Order: sequence, then C-alpha cells, then structure tokens
Amino acid sequence: MLLEKGVNLLSNNLPKVISPKTHAIIDYAVVAGGFFAIAGVAWKRHKPAAIASLICGIGETTVAMLTDYPGGVGINAIDFPTHGKIDAGIAAAVGSLPNLMEFTDEWPAWFFRSHALAIATVTGLTDFTGQRPAIRRRYQAA
Repeated sequence: MLLEKGVNLLSNNLPKVISPKTHAIIDYAVVAGGFFAIAGVAWKRHKPAAIASLICGIGETTVAMLTDYPGGVGINAIDFPTHGKIDAGIAAAVGSLPNLMEFTDEWPAWFFRSHALAIATVTGLTDFTGQRPAIRRRYQAA
C-alpha cells in the first residue's frame, strides 16, 4: 500500500502521457490478460490465487467493456473519468488480496502486488480529462 501511494504521488506530478486508446489496450492486454494468465498457471497449484485472479480478470474486462472509450463495446455505462476512479479502487483491492486471502508469503503474492503497482502507475499516467494534446503542445514549445 505504501508503495502504491508513492507511485500515485509521483505519477500525479508527471505529464499524463497515456491516451484513452492506449489505456484500453493496457486494460485488456496487460491487466486482464495478466489476471487470466495467472488464473491458468495457478489453477492446480494454488486454487485461492487462481480464483482471485479469475475474478479480477472478469471484473477488469467488464469495466473495460462498459467504459466510454476506444475498446468499450458501445454500452458506455461508465464515463472515462469514473473508469479512472474504479481503476484506483481495483489497484488497492488487488494489492490487498494476498493478505485477505491469506497467501501473503506464497508465490502468487508477488504477482498481485506488482499488478496492483502497475494498475496504479497506469492510472496515474492516464489523461482522464482530455487535456493530453494541450500538455503535449506545452512540452513541445519548451
């Protein structure tokens, strides 16, 4: 949790360099894909981690599909700024799963903690307000 807070502090001071389209690609390929991959790997060896990872993958995919951004399915039930708030909550929840499910000292814990850190970092670097072109122009002029 402390590391996540540090990433959020740092990323809030950096330019928002991730566009909605790139964020959608990361949501599907890295975040959800990572959860589904670990669910498959852990299924026979560590059932609690596999189930937690499968639930997180389904949740992340559902949020991505319902978001009004490139990569959504057109339902547009979640606006992009709200998606960012959900991502922050997902990062916190994912980081606490090893403690909650009592596998803190076991091999899957590193995945959940590092994935939470990655989600927090991507969230902190994403332009949820649509001001990215203005930021780019400002840095090009300097």
